[in-house]
Order: sequence, then structure tokens, then C-alpha cells
Amino acid sequence: MKKLLKAITPFLLLFALLSCTSEQSDIQNDIKIPVSVESIRPRSISSFIETTGTVYSAKEGLMKAEHGGIYRIQRNPSTGKSFALGDAVREGQVLVRIEDREFVNSLQLESKKLNLELTENNLSKQKNLYDKGGVTQTDLKNASIEYVNAKYSYENAEIQIAKLAVRAPFDGVIVELPYYTDGVRIDQGQELFRVMEYEHLLMDVKLPEKHLNDVTLDQLVQITNYNTGKDTIDGRISQISPVIDTETRSFHSILQINNSGRALRPGMFIKASILTEKRDSTIVIPKEAIISRQDGKIVFIVENGIATEKRITTGLETTDNIEVTSGLKMNDRLVVTGFETLRNKSKVSVLQ
Repeated sequence: MKKLLKAITPFLLLFALLSCTSEQSDIQNDIKIPVSVESIRPRSISSFIETTGTVYSAKEGLMKAEHGGIYRIQRNPSTGKSFALGDAVREGQVLVRIEDREFVNSLQLESKKLNLELTENNLSKQKNLYDKGGVTQTDLKNASIEYVNAKYSYENAEIQIAKLAVRAPFDGVIVELPYYTDGVRIDQGQELFRVMEYEHLLMDVKLPEKHLNDVTLDQLVQITNYNTGKDTIDGRISQISPVIDTETRSFHSILQINNSGRALRPGMFIKASILTEKRDSTIVIPKEAIISRQDGKIVFIVENGIATEKRITTGLETTDNIEVTSGLKMNDRLVVTGFETLRNKSKVSVLQ
């Protein structure tokens, strides 16, 4: 009997070991790895060239006194007060008047107006006489010369007087208004105010040489306030230099920004995203769901509780997402979390 027990003991031990291994294998096969999935739906994705810079006004005008005289700041009819910084103004609106009666009198506007009327009447009379043969052609030409000289003299006087009323050169906002006491005398050439137009802004950008063929006129640009990151407005490429800077290997472009809502101000530092390509109704997945290997990129999809490995090829990409051009199809259930420990054909439990 002892010999029999010694003979069968190794077989009993082997059977027990195999039984334990089988049980452990069954346990492992029954383990389900928890994952989160999302169904693939048609989405759009765009490719951008990112750059930053400072915006400036498309229109800016600094007005100076063209004549010396008494300074008179005008009243803003919109506020009922004197014009002030930040006031919106209309083209042609008088903001400052310069008073100089001595200068106005020296222009002799009224006498020049009367002289113009006399020369005009005389010219009309000379034309009638010339038609009847009463005067020579020389007499008619002399009358014409007198009329033209009188007309220019009167118009020049009007122009000089008009310069005493300093007007806004275009619709805009007062951004500079040096303070002068109302009623004091100022000299010719002194700065009176600066006006900027806010609704159209410009931005100079220098882009790397490699993007020269990616940028075209009227190309869409998305503008974001760099400080807040909240306001996104549209802009377009308005100018492109064909010359490459030999030192920086970059080219100069100008962006035109539609700022009708005045979300931006001249001098702000902003981010510009130049749209180079856009694709609609394509497969787009989070970059973080991709596992990169030496032989390519893979993701996992779930079918009937089993995680299946899929090799993919990619296209356009953004900071967070990427386009999949092959390897996946619409309605696939993509594993987005919990894929780190997965193997091909692993059992999974989908978290709700």
C-alpha cells in the first residue's frame, strides 16, 4: 500500500495544481475592466495657424490747430456737456472752434462775396454784348478772368474761415483730448484731439515661410481676446506680402477684423487663428483616446462586452481632437477612459 501511495502522490499533486491554475484562469477570464465609451457621430474639424499680436485702428486722425486763436471746446449734443474722452463723434461734427476776429476781418469775406457777384453780372453782360457784336473776344475773356479770380478769392477766404471750426474727420471715438482752459489763446499747430474708428481693426502678423501657400486673401480668421479668452469674432486676411524676410524666414500679413460690437480696443493683445482647412461630417475622436506604438496608432472599441483593438490613420488635428481617416466607422463605441490596461479581446464593463 505504501508503494502504491508513493506512486500516485505525484499525480494527485499535479492534478491539484492544474485544478488551481484552471480556477485562477477562470477567475481572470471573468474579470471585467471598467471603461467609459462614446458613440462616434459625424463631426466637423478645422485646422488653424495660431498667432498672436496687437490690434490697431484702421482709421486714426490727429487734429491740430491750423490757425492760432481763442480755444472753445464745443458741447456734445448727445451728452449736453463739453466733448470729452470716449465720446462718440460723427464725421464733420465740430468739436473745437478757434476764434480770431482780426484774422477773419483780414480775409474780407463779405467784400469778396460782393466782388464775385459784380464780376458774375459783368461776365453775363459781356456775353450778351459779344453775341450782338458789341464787344470783342478780348473784352469777353478779360471779364471771364475777373470772374474766375473773384471766385477763387472768395472760396479761399471761405476755406480759411472753415479751418477755425475743427471737425471730426470720420465717425469714431475721441481717444485723446489735451486739456486747454476754455477761452485761452492757443498757437497754430497745437494738438486738439485724436479720433479713432473702432468698428474696423487691423493686426500685423508675421507667419513662418512654410505657411505661405496656406494663407490666401479673404481667408477666415477667428479672433480671441487673449486676456479673457471669451470673445471670439471674425476677421479676414486683407493683405499678404510676397516677400520672405531673409533673417526671420517669415512673411508679413495684415488681418482685418470686424469689431462692430466693439469687443476689442486698439492696443489689445489678441490671439488669431487662421482657418486653413475644414472638414464636415467626418470621424473626430479625442486625442487622449489614442495609444501610440512603434507600429502605429490604436484605439479600442467595445462590441458585445469585448474590447477590440483597432489600428487607425489620422488626418486633421486640433489641440484636443483628431480626425480618423481609416480604422473606425460611424456608431462605433470608442473607449475613452480605462483603455490603459486593455488587451485585444479583453472583457469590459461599460460605466454609465
